[in-house]
Amino acid sequence: MKTFFSTLYAVAILLLVAGCSATPETHELSSGAWRGEFAVNNDTRIPFTFVVRDSAGHANVFLTNGAEKAPLDSVYYKGDSVVIAINLFDAVLTGKITGDSLHGYFRKNQAARQGLAFHAVRAKQPRFAVNDSTNAKAVRGRWSVTLTSERDGKSTSRYTVGLLEQRGHKVTGTILSTTGDYRYLEGVIDGNQLKLSAFSGSSPALLQAELTDSITLRGEYITPGGKTIVQAIKSDTAALPDAYSLTHLKAGSEKLSFTFPDLDGKPVSLADSKYKDKVVIVTILGSWCPNCIDEAAFLAPWFKENKNRGVEIVGLAFERKDDPAFAKARLGNLIKRFDIQYDILFAGVSDKKVVAEKLPELASFISFPTTFFIDKAGKVRKVHTGYNGPATGEYYDAFIREFNGEVDALINEASPGVTAAL
Repeated sequence: MKTFFSTLYAVAILLLVAGCSATPETHELSSGAWRGEFAVNNDTRIPFTFVVRDSAGHANVFLTNGAEKAPLDSVYYKGDSVVIAINLFDAVLTGKITGDSLHGYFRKNQAARQGLAFHAVRAKQPRFAVNDSTNAKAVRGRWSVTLTSERDGKSTSRYTVGLLEQRGHKVTGTILSTTGDYRYLEGVIDGNQLKLSAFSGSSPALLQAELTDSITLRGEYITPGGKTIVQAIKSDTAALPDAYSLTHLKAGSEKLSFTFPDLDGKPVSLADSKYKDKVVIVTILGSWCPNCIDEAAFLAPWFKENKNRGVEIVGLAFERKDDPAFAKARLGNLIKRFDIQYDILFAGVSDKKVVAEKLPELASFISFPTTFFIDKAGKVRKVHTGYNGPATGEYYDAFIREFNGEVDALINEASPGVTAAL
């Protein structure tokens, strides 16, 4: 009997040791393509796609929209949950992993509410299913688009330009406005139903419209903030006003004058010796602004290549809070992402009236970003309103050509007080 109980005790100890030393079940994102949907209101689902890649045991996540693959900042696990940081927009995707499924919330860190619910699965599924497999209706081309929204019982309409590319049922594109583009949209034309969506870390968006005839689209542009009515007519001549004609200095003003602190609190003025006799690009931005981020993605490498040519860039940042510590943290993420080596100053809270007050030479201010081209004498020579990013294709290429041409011309001008040789 004693031997029996001794044996039973030994077996129990072995089982206990085995249980303690067993590897706990892990819950991690599997590598591959994922498709998710945000739940907006009770009746709308906004699809988005992302890719998970494993590198040296660490997961990397890339949001995908058409040609865009936007890298997210970090992935960390806690039990059966994952937190995916989107530092550039002060946001997170967080959720519970169950096999190849993820349920959770998209949350802006500065928002008090719980967040926007989403569900995602690992699968090579299209963003939108195509139910009508007959010949795809043609939507490729340029569209004259009117966006109408209602607020406080008042309707407001904006004229924009839609750009659509098409390959079979698959459609990509964007919308251009005087303040900037709507970035990468991706989706399908399914019968006479156009369905496009986008999510690159800021706010998900869905464009759904019906092709009522070969040249007319009617529908809605939906975000968590609300719905905008979309009416579009196909037009090869659709165009926006010249981006250099929308923002001006007040009559009698030729220069900007400002003094704002850098991220360490040191005051910086446009009158400082650092900028004397140099061409200066001044851009008004916000770390929260997707078009401003696209502009920074262009300006940061451009400045590295051109900073020894007698040119400087100054970013005047207007942030969501009038708080230097908050601004430093938010702008620090932007600087780190693009390795920005030009000056970024904290100018105040992101309100158009505040911008006009802080820069009294402006006759008006309508858009983040707004970019000033200043010559060696300190005079504002041109002002560009908004930003056409890489999603706009030919418009982006045209902006780069114009930007380089304008800066080259200003650099090649004689410095103040220097008389050209006869």
